[in-house]
Amino acid sequence: MVAAQIAAGEVVERPASVVKELVENAIDAGATRIEIDLEQGGVELVRISDDGSGILRDDLPLAVAPHATSKIRATSDLDHIATLGFRGEALASIASVSRLSIRSRTPDAGEAWQLDLEGDPEAATPGRVRPAAGAPGTVVSVRNLFFNTPARRKFLRTTATEQSRCVDAVTQLALSHPAVAFVCRCDGRVVIDVPREQTPHRRALDLLGPELQDQLLEISADRYDDARGLTLWGLVGLPAIARATRAAQHLFINGRAVRDRTVQHALQEGYRGILEPGRFPTALLMIEMSPEGVDVNVHPQKAEVRFRDSGVVHSVVYHAVKRALAAADLTPTLTDLGRPSRASDPRAILPGPATPEPGGSRVSPPIDGGGPTRAAFVDYFRRFMPSGPTERLSYDAIREAVRGTGGPGEGPSIEPATPVSTDERPAREPGLAPAPRPADRVLQVHNSYLVTQDAEGVVIVDQHALHERVMFEALLARVLERDLESQRLLTPVVVDVTPAQSASIDELSPLFKRIGIEASALGPRQVGVSAFPSFLFERGVDAGGFVRALLDRAGASDFAPGSEDALRDVLDMMACKAAVKAGDRMSEGELTELLRLREAVERSSNCPHGRPTTVRLTIRELERLFGRA
Repeated sequence: MVAAQIAAGEVVERPASVVKELVENAIDAGATRIEIDLEQGGVELVRISDDGSGILRDDLPLAVAPHATSKIRATSDLDHIATLGFRGEALASIASVSRLSIRSRTPDAGEAWQLDLEGDPEAATPGRVRPAAGAPGTVVSVRNLFFNTPARRKFLRTTATEQSRCVDAVTQLALSHPAVAFVCRCDGRVVIDVPREQTPHRRALDLLGPELQDQLLEISADRYDDARGLTLWGLVGLPAIARATRAAQHLFINGRAVRDRTVQHALQEGYRGILEPGRFPTALLMIEMSPEGVDVNVHPQKAEVRFRDSGVVHSVVYHAVKRALAAADLTPTLTDLGRPSRASDPRAILPGPATPEPGGSRVSPPIDGGGPTRAAFVDYFRRFMPSGPTERLSYDAIREAVRGTGGPGEGPSIEPATPVSTDERPAREPGLAPAPRPADRVLQVHNSYLVTQDAEGVVIVDQHALHERVMFEALLARVLERDLESQRLLTPVVVDVTPAQSASIDELSPLFKRIGIEASALGPRQVGVSAFPSFLFERGVDAGGFVRALLDRAGASDFAPGSEDALRDVLDMMACKAAVKAGDRMSEGELTELLRLREAVERSSNCPHGRPTTVRLTIRELERLFGRA
């Protein structure tokens, strides 16, 4: 029994751990409705009731035996784990630190059977199983958690905190299984009640708050063929609801809440250039794939996974996010900019992910049958994907497209950001407002902001931020084709630097060459600049000041001279220096041309730093300001 209590420390950390394990068992048993009852934050009672396949009378004692319910019968089974639980640890661990009662009935049985234990799973014998009344399915009651290990119990948080974590665990599982009905009650009060067979989108809004509907974009990709590849469905937030941490990013792989750097990197890359540094997008991503394509047994708490082919996963997520953002109007409104901090509004953000922990699964169903298969889940999500013409590349085509782009998780190569005409831009999703189009009249306010109108209201443009984005995209498109043109200086410009900066010139030379700068060390504290980018020279940018600023940036710990990120950083600096400044007077033709370029340039809603270039004051907001709404 002591050994069981020690083992329980790895599985049962708090009431939320119990909730997660037992609800996963119910899902594995094919339940279509799951009810969760909590008392005192789950410390006094956690009861999980389901209508799943149930447990046979003779299997009840085995259900609480360590590893007896494991789905792993051979080493090869690790390559096709299709259930949430598979190690067989949960019920045995829970039984060792609580007063446990299991009542279960299979669909073809005439009566239910019940097993009661008090902190000792080894006491489970066939003689302790007794008949009971109950509907088909299983009811597991866990009372007085840690009653026999008071040292563990005293480290629990307040009732409100433990209850919140339990509800978060239910929320995560309900999000990833929209075909299952969930009801969660805390001390008799219903806090979650969602019906079965919901669309993934409707389930997300019901659980996260309907007020997020206008702040989330739907993404999808279907690359699942012949039990390979993956199907992706998800919701990604507008830049206005990005957060300072990844707490609002929710990733589900085959219904399991996990953390994964490959997907996080792909998501962040999809938002490159439209988020300020240090901000992370809000997202709910559900990936369904063949069990052979992902290893879920690489983390003690099953909180991480390892993909067999992470390059395909990265490519599909990255392009799905990028397409959705390109088709959306990302112009924030006055209301968006004035929203209170998401951190202080629990209904305005996605809840933090529940920490996945190890656990087992019920005796039935076996790994090769009984519960929903992965293909069934793929078909379920396919039902709700947008109809119409979509890119349907096979797994092999995607694999070939990402071959040679680097190791797993490194991401795709940078695509040229060549400006395209308005007619060539991606079609926008129905219901999304079009981007502002140039109006007949444009007003320049304080030589810094442009004011015009569109069908949605008044459009205000930061002239420097917009021109910076235009210049950045033009520079990026040019440098990906060939090195930037340079202007030789009549006499080298001497820049005072630190010894470390002087020593770094040789390392920076390839980067300097790409952007049209020629520089060499003249000594331990001086650098000579003999050539400078032509367009910066024409814009009157000081060569010495720019090179000094570039060397300062190169000294940062996150600056890798040979990387594409470093190139983008430098191009961003160049665009900022060359762009029209706040306070610069512009002619009427220049104003009209700048707004035209906004239509032609990708991601023109934000400058390269992620700040908005444009803000819309909608008609409804105007009516509220003047008391007409």
